[in-house]
Amino acid sequence: YAATWQRHRNVAAYMGGGPGSGLHRSTNGGDTWVPLTTGIPKSNLGKIGLALSPQNPDVVYAAIEMDRRKGGIFMSTNRGASWQKQSSAVSGATGPHYYQELYASPHKEGRIYLMDVRVQVSEDHGKSFRRLSENKKHSDNHALVFRNDDPDYLLMGTDAGLYESFDLARNWRFIDNLPLTQYYKVAVDDAKPFYFVYGGTQDNGSHGGPSRTDNIHGIRNADWFKTLGADGHQAATEPGNPNILYGEYQEGVLHRIDRITGEQVVIQPQPREDEPYERYNWDAPILVSPHDPQRLYFASQRVWRSDERGDSWTSISPDLTKNQERMALPIMGKEQSWDNPWDVSAMSNYNTITSITESPIQEGLLYVGTDDGIIQVSENGGEKWQKSEVGDIKGIPATAFVNHIYADLFDPNTVYLALDNHKYGDFKPYLLKSTNRGKSWVSIVANIPDRSLIWRLVQDHINPDLLFVASEFGIYCTLNGGGAWHKMQGGVPNISFRDLTIHRRENDLVAASFGRGFYILDDISPLRSLSSATLAQEALLFPVRNTWWYVPRTVVGDVGASAYVAKNPPFGAVFTYHLREDLPNLQAQRKQSEKALKDKDIPFPGWDALEEERSEEKPRIVFTIRDRQGQIINTINGSVKKGIHRTTWNLRHASNDGLRLNGRGSGRGFLASPGTYTITMSKIVGGEVTELSSPQTFELLPLRDGALPRTNEDDMDAFREDLDAFQEDLTATSLVQQENKKKIAAMQTALLRSAKHDQTITADLHSTKQRLLAIDQELVGYRSKGEVGQQNDPTPSTRLNLSKRALSTTYGPTTTQREQLEIGIKQLKKIKARLILIVNEDIPRIEGKLSEMGAPWIEGQGLINNR
Repeated sequence: YAATWQRHRNVAAYMGGGPGSGLHRSTNGGDTWVPLTTGIPKSNLGKIGLALSPQNPDVVYAAIEMDRRKGGIFMSTNRGASWQKQSSAVSGATGPHYYQELYASPHKEGRIYLMDVRVQVSEDHGKSFRRLSENKKHSDNHALVFRNDDPDYLLMGTDAGLYESFDLARNWRFIDNLPLTQYYKVAVDDAKPFYFVYGGTQDNGSHGGPSRTDNIHGIRNADWFKTLGADGHQAATEPGNPNILYGEYQEGVLHRIDRITGEQVVIQPQPREDEPYERYNWDAPILVSPHDPQRLYFASQRVWRSDERGDSWTSISPDLTKNQERMALPIMGKEQSWDNPWDVSAMSNYNTITSITESPIQEGLLYVGTDDGIIQVSENGGEKWQKSEVGDIKGIPATAFVNHIYADLFDPNTVYLALDNHKYGDFKPYLLKSTNRGKSWVSIVANIPDRSLIWRLVQDHINPDLLFVASEFGIYCTLNGGGAWHKMQGGVPNISFRDLTIHRRENDLVAASFGRGFYILDDISPLRSLSSATLAQEALLFPVRNTWWYVPRTVVGDVGASAYVAKNPPFGAVFTYHLREDLPNLQAQRKQSEKALKDKDIPFPGWDALEEERSEEKPRIVFTIRDRQGQIINTINGSVKKGIHRTTWNLRHASNDGLRLNGRGSGRGFLASPGTYTITMSKIVGGEVTELSSPQTFELLPLRDGALPRTNEDDMDAFREDLDAFQEDLTATSLVQQENKKKIAAMQTALLRSAKHDQTITADLHSTKQRLLAIDQELVGYRSKGEVGQQNDPTPSTRLNLSKRALSTTYGPTTTQREQLEIGIKQLKKIKARLILIVNEDIPRIEGKLSEMGAPWIEGQGLINNR
C-alpha cells in the first residue's frame, strides 16, 4: 500500500493538497499500482496516514486530510478495494500536514493511534477517539513503536525527542541522553569566567547553558535552563551585562529576560492607532547595536528601534517589503482558486524582514534583507532607505530569500549576503559580497558544493579575510576572504548548521546545528596566521591562550552509564601546532617506497634493514614547559603526523617519584602554581633533539579566590620541593629495601649450592634478612594487620599521602600537613640510616665470602671477571 501526497509550500504560502494525492496498492512488489478510490472522498486530498491491522491482513486504516484541515478515518475490510468512513477525526493545531501518521496496535484489534499534538486513540476501529494520557510529556507526536512481547509498552517520538511508557501511557519516561536539539540561532554572552550560549529551537523553546563548567563531569543537562517556551528563534545578549538577554517565539513575540529573577517581559513592538498588524517573520531578526548595548533593532515589515532595551519602540522605516497579497501569487505553477486547500495558519507571515545588520564602523549604517528578495540600505539610521532587488543581481533568482545580511567588521562599505531559494526547488549556495554598500555584488561561493545552501556568515574580528559560513551540510571557512573554502572536520557532523557566532574574548567559534545541538570550536586564533608561507615551514607552534588555574570539582556521584554529559574543553593549557610532514621512521619510509612500486616487484629489504627498523626508537614531538625561572617542570608528547594538532598539559609538574626498571612510576605530579610559563616544541629523531619553535608564553590565571587566602607562592614552592625530595627518597628507600630482600633470598639459595658451607654466613644472612623485614615493617606496617583490616601505626607512606593532598588544592598545605611532612622525613631518616649499613656494608661483606666459597653468580652482581 502507498499514499501519494500532492502539495506545494513556498516562502509565500502553502497548498496542502491536490489531485495527485491518493491511495494505491501493488500486488507485485511495486512493479504496478492500482488506485484505491471506492469510498474515498472526491475532494482535493492532503496528507494520508496508513496502518495495516496486525490481526487481520484484510483490514487497512487510512487517516485522510481533506480541504481546509478537515478529514476523517477510513477503514477497508477487503484490502483497500472499498472504504468506509469511520469518523471525522483528523489531527489539528499546526495542521494535519504536520501529523497524520497512523499506527495499529499489535495487541488489541481495532485499537489505532492517530499522531497529533496530543495523540488520539480509538478502541473501535476509528469510530470514536479519546486523547491519550500524556502527563509530563512533550506534545507534537510523530512516531510510535510497540513491543510485541509487552502490551503495555509504548515508545513515542515527539518534537522533543523520545518518551517511553511501561503502563500504556499512564506514566512516561523521557529519554534524556540524545543530543538532538534543532537550533535556529545562537548567541553568546560575556559572563565570567565561562560564557553562556543561548539559542532558540524548533518547538522546544529557547535555552541557555554554560560553554564549559568547572567540574570533572562536563556540561550536564542540569546546567541548562529554559528561557522561553514555544518555538524559540533568535536570541541576543547585552554586551557588558550577562544578566540581560533577549529571546522570542514564533512570529516576533519578543521578550527581555532577567537572568537574576528569571522574569520574561514581553517587549514586542506594536502597531500604533489605525495602523495594520505587524507582519513578523516566523524567525524575526533581533539586533543589539554594536554602538550602544541598550539599543535594539527589531523588524516586521518595517524596522523598529528602541534605546531603552525594548521598553518603547520607534519605527524608523516604512514597509520595506513588496507588500503583496500572498493568496494572489502563483503556487503549484499558477494562481489558485480560493476554494483550493490553502493553509497558511502554521507558517510564517510573508513580505517580512528576515535579517538586519548595522555597521560596527559607522553608526546608523543599516542593511536589511527580506523574505521576498529585497535589500534595503540606510546610511542615516533609517531616515532614508535605498532599495534594490536580489533578482537584479546577475545569476540570482528573484524569489531568493535573504537568510543573512552581514556588515563587514572592518570596512563600512563592505557587506555580505547569504540567499536561499530552496523552497522553489533551487538548492544552490548563494553567497555574495559588496564593497560599495550593496550597489553591486560578486559571488564568493567559490568551491562550496552545489546543494549546500548557506544559512549564515560570520567574520573574524581580528583577521578580515577569515570567514565562516553555516551551510546545509556542515561548516566552511576561508582564509582569503572567500577565494577558497575549506570544509571543517574534527567531529562536525555533515548536517544543517543554521547559525554561527564568534566569542571575541575567548576566540571561540560557536555553531547552532539543526539536529545535534550546539558545537564549539575552542580558540580559532591559530587559523588567523595560517598561510601558504606558514604551512610551508617544517613546524609551527601557535600562540597559547591563557589558561584558567583551578581544581575541577565533583558535583554528582555515579549516575549510571545512560546519563548524558557534554564534554568540557580539555582541562589545562592547550597547545596547537602544525607539522608539514610526518616525522620519518624507517618502517614508514620503506612502506612508502613500496607503495610507490604498486604492481611491480617489491624487493626484500634485507635482514639488517629489518632489524634496524625493529630497534629504531620511534620519533617523537616533545613540548617542554618551563616556569618563570626557566626551570623545566614537565614535558609532554604530541602527534608526529602531518597536519594541525592539539595537545594538552594538565597543569601539573612531572612526577618526581622514582622510576622502576619496568618504566612505571607511581602517582602524578603536583599542581603548578599560577604565573607565567613558556613552552617550546622539539623533535627527537634518531636520538637527536632539534628545536622546532621559539618559545610561546602564557599565563595560568586563578579562576577564583577561595573563602580563605592561598598560601603564598614562595612557601608553596618550598613545601613542594621538600615533598618532592621526600617522595623520591621514600620510593628509593622502599625499592632498595625490596630488592635487597630478594637479594638475600637469592644469596641463601646460592649458599646451599656452593661447594662449601659456612654456618656463620647462614647466621649472617638470617640476621640481615630479619633486619630488612623490620625495616619493611616500619615502611608499610604489619602485613598481618593489613590482611584483616586492622589499622597500622602511621608509616612514612601514610605521612606522605597526607602531605601530598595539600597539593591537590589551590589553598596549599595546612599546619597539620606541614607537621606530617616533617614527621615523615624524620621517620625515613632513621630507617634509611639502618638500611644504608645493610646495603653498603653487610651485604657486600657476605657477597665477598660467598664468592670465596665459589657460590653461583647472582643477578645484579655485574659482569663475571674471568681474569
